[in-house]
Amino acid sequence: MTGADKGRALLWFGVLLFLLGLLTGLATGAMSNPRMGLSSHLEAVMNGLFLLVLGLLWGRLRLSARWLTALFWLALYGAYANWATTLAAAIFGTGRTTPIAGAGRHGTVWQENLVDAGLYSLSAAMLAVCVIALVGLWPGAGRAQ
Repeated sequence: MTGADKGRALLWFGVLLFLLGLLTGLATGAMSNPRMGLSSHLEAVMNGLFLLVLGLLWGRLRLSARWLTALFWLALYGAYANWATTLAAAIFGTGRTTPIAGAGRHGTVWQENLVDAGLYSLSAAMLAVCVIALVGLWPGAGRAQ
């Protein structure tokens, strides 16, 4: 996939995630924890917008092909995992890692572990995405000195 294709793909996946967020918002009342369902709705909408912005900035990033590939996949993983993990937390009613939105709720051990792993891994992915993007946007990055 070429650089331009990755930018366009991020736009497509951003709009898709935004749509999934809107649909999630329609179903929050049917979830075990509607408050966490609202969080999932908001995460999908915000992360969809983030992917759209990243897709629009794609041609301005001054990074090697390897770093651009890492950025692309980390951004997709982090954005979609954020929606899916908070949605799972809303459906399962977990609350160990999200005490405010979880409001004292608890799922089974495997449910809590699944949500914990998702939240921790997506946090690392999104932090890496932001750092890589900032490096790629640094004034003068990629130019001969």
